[in-house]
Amino acid sequence: MKDEIYSVIIRPLVTEKGTFQSQALKAYAFEVAAKANKAQIKQAIEKIYDVKVKEVRTAMRKGKPRRTGRVMSTTRHWKKAIVVLDPEHHIDLF
Repeated sequence: MKDEIYSVIIRPLVTEKGTFQSQALKAYAFEVAAKANKAQIKQAIEKIYDVKVKEVRTAMRKGKPRRTGRVMSTTRHWKKAIVVLDPEHHIDLF
């Protein structure tokens, strides 16, 4: 069960926009498994970080086109989750 929770959340996304959202809106961005649903993401965040999740928004991110010599390929597709916490909770990423 514990391994299952850690396979849902791949990594937190630390960007300029994400830092602003975490301070102003209590919303944190994570890269999650492509097959994970909102209920699994919510449960994993609550267990790993010991916080109360208010809302989860997800988006599938399309891979970007890249050129390697003469061959065009794309980077991998990935799933992004924005997790909004209750006002009295927060996550310390650093």
